[in-house]
Amino acid sequence: MVLSNHTQRPTRRPTGGSPRGRGFTLLETSLALIIIGVGVLAFVEAQRSFAANNQWSSHTARAMYLANEVREMCRRFPRHDPVTGLYFETVNNDTVLRGWGMESGESGAEDFDDIDDLDGASFGDSGIYDGPIDSYGLLIHETDVQGEEAVDEEGNALGLTGWSQSVIVEKVDPFNFSTVREHTFKEEAQGSFPGRAVDKYPLRVTVTVLYRGPLETSAQEIASVSWIVP
Repeated sequence: MVLSNHTQRPTRRPTGGSPRGRGFTLLETSLALIIIGVGVLAFVEAQRSFAANNQWSSHTARAMYLANEVREMCRRFPRHDPVTGLYFETVNNDTVLRGWGMESGESGAEDFDDIDDLDGASFGDSGIYDGPIDSYGLLIHETDVQGEEAVDEEGNALGLTGWSQSVIVEKVDPFNFSTVREHTFKEEAQGSFPGRAVDKYPLRVTVTVLYRGPLETSAQEIASVSWIVP
């Protein structure tokens, strides 16, 4: 029988106070879950903010496009009707201004031939006329995912869903464009001043573009563009 020179040492088992072999405590697990949850929420919020900002940028770009289409249309028009202009007429002993707004026989965007025709007009969603319209007064069509023009059940072309253009035309002082004059305002001759007729004033045109989403009850202003027609 051979005896080993090495005495076998007893195996030491880790006690409860040793860190080796110990699992996570409930507190450590809770803290880890909180940290992970905060990170996930931050990521989701960042994605939501990015999507909202991207949508707003797209809406703003489209709204500016729609406003500038009306501006381009106005570039083709004189301030007032090229045939009648603005003039006063006596009706039942009252002096009435004629020629501001749509004239007799004009019923839609295709009939507009001067800038004051557009005063109070609105095109598109809940507007007076179909729309939105382009610089030629034609309907801007909605398109589907394939890029084809969208139509209703009767086959009629649809305008851009939810969008509208609202136009205001104001007569302003020629020396201070922030001063709005009445449509009937004119200046009589005085001293060396020859006077100014009722149709010789600059116009300020303001186009406001609104959008109402599918789940929204009211339209929201997206863009507003103003310019002076001297």
